Amino acid sequence: MTETAVEAAATAARSLGLTVTDPLVLYTAFSTVVHLQPSPVVARVPMNLPGGMKEPEPAVRRQQRELDVAWLAAQGVPVVQPTPLVPLKPVEQDGLSMTLWTYVEVDQTAQPDYFAATARVTELHAQLADYPGELAWMTPLRLIGSGLGVAEAVPGLFEQDDVDRARAEWKILESVLTSRAAFEAIFPSATVQPIHGDAPSWNLITTVDGPLWADFEDATLGPIEWDVAGFGPDLCRAYDEAARTRGLPTLDPKIQQVMDLARALQVLVCAPLVPQMPALADGIRMFATQWRAMPFAGGLS
Repeated sequence: MTETAVEAAATAARSLGLTVTDPLVLYTAFSTVVHLQPSPVVARVPMNLPGGMKEPEPAVRRQQRELDVAWLAAQGVPVVQPTPLVPLKPVEQDGLSMTLWTYVEVDQTAQPDYFAATARVTELHAQLADYPGELAWMTPLRLIGSGLGVAEAVPGLFEQDDVDRARAEWKILESVLTSRAAFEAIFPSATVQPIHGDAPSWNLITTVDGPLWADFEDATLGPIEWDVAGFGPDLCRAYDEAARTRGLPTLDPKIQQVMDLARALQVLVCAPLVPQMPALADGIRMFATQWRAMPFAGGLS
């Protein structure tokens, strides 16, 4: 699959007038990320995704949203930027849809500092609050229902009892979490705004020129708690300390509990991808362990 992504990316780039002689795979997980050498351009080609994300139309919408949110760069926010060498839209080639970005050199010596990164999420939220584009409500949750509907036990990872519990919880949570009106009826004081949508602390790239935010394909309208869902209490405290320092809203513990549960369900429905992506197993196992210790339905039942 990696070779397919590389060939499609190189072909698409050449058709747009870019010189590509030595494409180099930088990273492969849910997407294959390819440096289209010698052009200063990186292609991001989604390959290993849950079924509903593979359909061309939803994939293109998701990618266009990520390109649009790069509006942040014009506001002085340090983000990875789309390449200016091609139009600002997804590119389709050989049945694959991809986006093209400006190449940045990663600092290979840097060690992750998730406490500092989580504290910086407050800055990102302050900037995203002014995003003028239209964002739908909590789009990252939309695949949970369909994913659980076809979920099967994965022995040693996601057992049948887990599948049954997850389905029962989602029946309770779905009406609350998939509607802004329903969510705000239960949590009227929630801070709802445009958010990153996909664990931004884990998507802060340390480059040789400084840290850059990346991976905004799940940008959405939702509670700020979703962006730290599953991080654990220590990192949530780091967020709150930074928010207080900046005079920004802090996390609501009750909302955080529900968001942590929703994040766990979102991760668990990825269990069928483990044969294609074995590295996912450890993360899913960690979330599963945390989830089993959570109150049923996040206390909403």
